Amino acid sequence: MVAGAQLAQLAQDIAADHPMDQFDAGVGARSSRNHLTGLVTRVISDAVMSQVELQCGRYRIVSLISTEAVEELGLTVGSVATAVIKATNVSIEGHRS
Repeated sequence: MVAGAQLAQLAQDIAADHPMDQFDAGVGARSSRNHLTGLVTRVISDAVMSQVELQCGRYRIVSLISTEAVEELGLTVGSVATAVIKATNVSIEGHRS
């Protein structure tokens, strides 16, 4: 048995060295590619809002959601969660060679 916080740290440590499909077997099998499953690595809450960070393979996802939702979903460091991303505007930035 591994503590959730230790598992979250391990996911962060190895994320950059492994392809996304090693962490999420559903990659490429979904009709919608905007579902990213990972481990909760940080939760910062106040009375109303919370910042939740997920390590989804090599991707770090940060979301602001209500503290009530965090509590109802049982989101704590080390728990598994899925980020569902829907954007009406996506900006692309080029990489310099």
